[in-house]
Amino acid sequence: MLLGSFEICMFSINILFGLPINSYILWLIVTGTGGGVASDFFNFNLSVCEIGICLDLTCFLLLNWLSFFGLIALLFQGLLLAGRPLFQCVICVERYLAVVHPVTFLKYKPLRYRVICCTAAWIITLGSCLFCMFMLMLYNTNGHTWVFLVQFFLFFSIQLFCLVAVLRALKQSGPGERRRARDEENHMKRRAFNLILITTVNMVIAYGPLIISAVFILLTKEYKLIS
Repeated sequence: MLLGSFEICMFSINILFGLPINSYILWLIVTGTGGGVASDFFNFNLSVCEIGICLDLTCFLLLNWLSFFGLIALLFQGLLLAGRPLFQCVICVERYLAVVHPVTFLKYKPLRYRVICCTAAWIITLGSCLFCMFMLMLYNTNGHTWVFLVQFFLFFSIQLFCLVAVLRALKQSGPGERRRARDEENHMKRRAFNLILITTVNMVIAYGPLIISAVFILLTKEYKLIS
């Protein structure tokens, strides 16, 4: 599959900006300059996934010269279609629990629970990678598109639920609490709301064109079958 000039330009921009930025984020987390590996474990895994996406885009660029990279590019396409939105969704759920269910959040705050959660997320992502590779190798684009749409709307619905729940918690006031404690709690809720909002908007902007094109392809195929 040869790429056009537009695709080459967009992929190159993503690689040139995404690879160094996410590598720097990993360095900050590992060195403890940020919040540390334990507190930023989900962000750490998201950055690893983003680096994998950059490498996948690199393989797509190399397809113009070396067809060997085609299988690798198809395999790691699952990082883009499932890995990134899944880890973004996990981060939103974590913020939701911290605000709406703080007792549950403190119970599962230790690193071992985060490791278990991320291990499950990576297993799901690996399964998506293998599925993408086999579906595209079999030229079953219809099944590939449907699975992508189902994954996207599932993760998007969870993020919207977290966003609305945190917004409701932010609007609730605690008249019996001290003003300073209430202000600190509201500040934490606002940070959580802003993080979930930014993540959700970023997801819509990044995957919006893919969703529109996927729906258009499915509708076109259905129309041809009816005709």
